[in-house]
Amino acid sequence: LSPGAKMGCFTFIKVMMILFNLAIFLGGGTLLGVGIWVKVDGESFLNIFGALSSSVLQVVNVAYLLIVIGAILLVIGFLGCYGAQKESKCLLMMFFSVVLIIFIVEVAAAVVALVFTGLAETLLTGLVTPLLKDKYGEDPTFTHIWNVTMTEVHCCGLNNYTDFDDSYFYKKYNSYPRQCCGDTQYLSFWGMLCPGSWGITISCHPHPCGCLLQGCFSQILEEIRTNAGVAGGVAAGIAALEIAAMAVAMYLYCRLDEK
Repeated sequence: LSPGAKMGCFTFIKVMMILFNLAIFLGGGTLLGVGIWVKVDGESFLNIFGALSSSVLQVVNVAYLLIVIGAILLVIGFLGCYGAQKESKCLLMMFFSVVLIIFIVEVAAAVVALVFTGLAETLLTGLVTPLLKDKYGEDPTFTHIWNVTMTEVHCCGLNNYTDFDDSYFYKKYNSYPRQCCGDTQYLSFWGMLCPGSWGITISCHPHPCGCLLQGCFSQILEEIRTNAGVAGGVAAGIAALEIAAMAVAMYLYCRLDEK
């Protein structure tokens, strides 16, 4: 290519880099703002987007997750946009390094999730179960999130109803959450009926709460497996964008030497 063509190609890629990272910066700012909104006024957020509470994000603290992701995107967007605009080799290399680190972490997380599913379940149980015992029934936002989740996903607790044993809620009400009991029909003090498949009513082991539902973790895993193709496609698309961003950043970095 002639020097003019090379310069035109460099300018085009530079402009695309600026626009792409400007979009990332604005998206990060939006996520950060939403995260702060959820943290400050989570009740109104859940009233508007309650249907989303059946997703896996409801098992963790949504506000902090959005704030962290938004902050990371803000940093990436700033480094890429400002670095390309100012043609700063330092900022471009920082952008490349941050995206590379994120890419490596995502690959490692995917490998761990595929190979060590049991370990992931153990870690998640160790994190979420104490929160259920301490905050369910005491923290209104946390309680509302889990109520909607258990209702939408038809589940009880993270592993099963025993997650609420010796919890704040059980100590206060001497009962499990209503969502854990399903649609039960009490016949007597010693027995009850549970709805079976195809509308057939079958008997179940007597329990003060009736027919307790299975845990949310297994239900969410089943949802993830059902939509594994879509999730894999989204993950592959994100990985492709990250690789392209690193390639463009390195191209600009190397071309600055020639200038």
